[in-house]
Amino acid sequence: CDPGGCLIELTTQLVIVMTGKQVWGNIQEALVPWMMNWWGSRKARNHPESLYSRWEQDHDLQGFGQLGLFDEYLEMVIQFGFITLFVASFPLAPLLALINNIIEIRVDAWKLTTQFRRPVAAKAHSIGAWEEILNGMAVLSVVTNAFIVAFTSDMIPRLVYMYAYQPDGELNMKGYINNSLSVFNISEIPLENRPEEEENPSWFNSSITTCRYRDYRYPPGHEKQYSHTMQFWHILAAKLAFVIIMEHVVFLVKYFVAWLIPDVPSDVRARIKRERYLVQKELHDYEVEKLKVQLSHQNHQECTCTPGIYPYLTKHEVLPEF
Repeated sequence: CDPGGCLIELTTQLVIVMTGKQVWGNIQEALVPWMMNWWGSRKARNHPESLYSRWEQDHDLQGFGQLGLFDEYLEMVIQFGFITLFVASFPLAPLLALINNIIEIRVDAWKLTTQFRRPVAAKAHSIGAWEEILNGMAVLSVVTNAFIVAFTSDMIPRLVYMYAYQPDGELNMKGYINNSLSVFNISEIPLENRPEEEENPSWFNSSITTCRYRDYRYPPGHEKQYSHTMQFWHILAAKLAFVIIMEHVVFLVKYFVAWLIPDVPSDVRARIKRERYLVQKELHDYEVEKLKVQLSHQNHQECTCTPGIYPYLTKHEVLPEF
């Protein structure tokens, strides 16, 4: 890594995205529809008819198009991805996103109420697939930030040195810099990698025979020269253990908070169950009454048709009594 760290390029990109790009995006979202509506109204004013009614002005506004709010959802999901996946490299990103969203709420409200036609209302049970995308990005962000903290910072190597490789047995960082540097023999530099003759650096072709670099490798002359030392593997194991522990801790906290603060409160859930029960009861009572009416109507038809069932029976004459 450079002296500035391994994440300087990513941090620079996040600064540009969370400041310049989002500010320009808000200006563009407000300016483009306004310019198009202004140009459309300018052409309409040149029409031979002098009357330019309100409904014609509303009709000439911008339409939502086929995708509707797709671009708005996409913009928020991309922003959420930047501030969660790489928040460890630029901790100020969530604050910039909050400020941007406060401004964008007002910009979008003005844009949708004054620069676009009124859309056709449609019910939606949820935000659809976007919810699953956000949940997936939230889970992935835990993994990415754990790896960023473990593999791009000196936190784990420092802890391993302090607790396992400190020569004096004390919990301090004395001698850490020397321990984190390995030795390389300058005479073993390949010819294609050596400096040019016109450069002639002061450290080359001089009494200096070795150089130091950040790594954990055996020195020249060792039977395992330039291969990784056991400390390197200890640090790698500690980094992987840190990633696993951090993931489990964050997920446990997440599920605990989700259980503690449910999406639907218990009293609302009880009312929903009560409404479902009442609806099912009403449907059951309606079906029972309907069946009773059908049975009574059928019995009535059978009773009216009884005399004609046995036409072959003879009628008996009843004699009067004297």
